[in-house]
Amino acid sequence: MTVAANTIAEDDAIRSARFRKEREDGWKRLDTLVTTAEKRGVQGMSYEDTLALASLYRQAMNSLSVARAISMDRALLRYLEALCARAYLVVYAPQESVTGVLGRLFTHGIPQAARRSGTALFIGFLAMMLGAFTGYMLYLQDPAWFFTFVPGGLADGRTPSASTEYLRRTLFDTSTRSSEALGLFASYLFSHNTQVAILTFALGIFVTLPSFILTYYNGLILGAFFAMFAQAGLGYELLGWLSIHGVTELSAICVACAGGAQMGLAVLLPGNQTRRAALRDRGRDAVKLMILAGLMLIVAAVVEGFLRQLVQSTELRLVIGWGLGLMWLAWLLLSGRDGPRS
Repeated sequence: MTVAANTIAEDDAIRSARFRKEREDGWKRLDTLVTTAEKRGVQGMSYEDTLALASLYRQAMNSLSVARAISMDRALLRYLEALCARAYLVVYAPQESVTGVLGRLFTHGIPQAARRSGTALFIGFLAMMLGAFTGYMLYLQDPAWFFTFVPGGLADGRTPSASTEYLRRTLFDTSTRSSEALGLFASYLFSHNTQVAILTFALGIFVTLPSFILTYYNGLILGAFFAMFAQAGLGYELLGWLSIHGVTELSAICVACAGGAQMGLAVLLPGNQTRRAALRDRGRDAVKLMILAGLMLIVAAVVEGFLRQLVQSTELRLVIGWGLGLMWLAWLLLSGRDGPRS
C-alpha cells in the first residue's frame, strides 16, 4: 500500500510539473500585466497589452478549471486562484479612482440628472414662486399675516411696526464683521438650511405634495418679508440683500424639492414601469439633485455668512448673487453633453 501511494504521489507531482511547464510562461506574462494594471490602471496600458490581458485571463481560468478537475497539488491551485482573482478585478471591476468617480459625478452625473428632471425642477420653483406671490399679496391686504408666516426668531425685530431706519440697518449691518462671529453665523445658516432641504427632499416620496407645501411655505415667508420692506421703500435694497446669497440658497431649496418630487412622481406616475422600478430609476437622479442642493447650500452659507456682511453695496450684491446663479445655470445646462449617460 505504501509503495502504491508513493507511486500515485510521484505521478501527481510529474503531472503537475508538466502541467505547469506547458502553461507557466502565460501565467507569468499575465502576472506581469496584472501588476502593471494594478499600478497604472488599464487606461495606462497599450492596446496590445490590453488584448493580451483579456486573452491570458481566459487561459488562466481554463487552467484553473483543469487543475481542479484533475486534482493538482494544493500550491498550484492556490497560485492559480490568486492570479485569476487579481486578473478578474483588473478586467471586470471598475477601473476608476475616487477622484475619477467624483469628477464624473460633477462633470456628467449631476448636470445630466438636472436636465432629465425638468418636470420636477419646475414643480420646485413653481412652489417657491407661488408661495412668494401669495405671501406678498396677503401682506398687502393685511400686514398681520406677517406674524402668521414668519417665526419670531427669524423676524428678529424686522416686523411691520419697525421703523424704516431700523429696517435699513438690518440690511447694512456691519457690527458682526469679526471672523469668529461670521464663521459661527455661516455654520448656523448651513445647518439650518440643510435641515430644511433634507426634510423637503425626504417628504417627496409621499406623492410630492409635502415637499411642495414646505417649499411653498418658504415662499410665503419670502413674499411677506419682501412686501414689508417694499412698503418701507426698501424693496431694491432688500433685493440686493437677498440676491447675494438667496439666488443660490432659495434655488437649493427648490432643487431639494425637485429631488423629492422625482420620487413622488415615480410613485404617482410610474409609466410603463412598476413603482419599485420607477423609484429605483428616478431615485438615482433624485439623489444627485440632493447632492447638488447640498453643494449649493454650502456655497450659500459661506456667501451669507461672510460676503453679505462684508459687501455693503446693493449693486455689488446683485452682481455677485445673480452672477453665481448664471454660473450654476451654465454648469447644469452645458456640462456633460459630450459623454455617455451617467
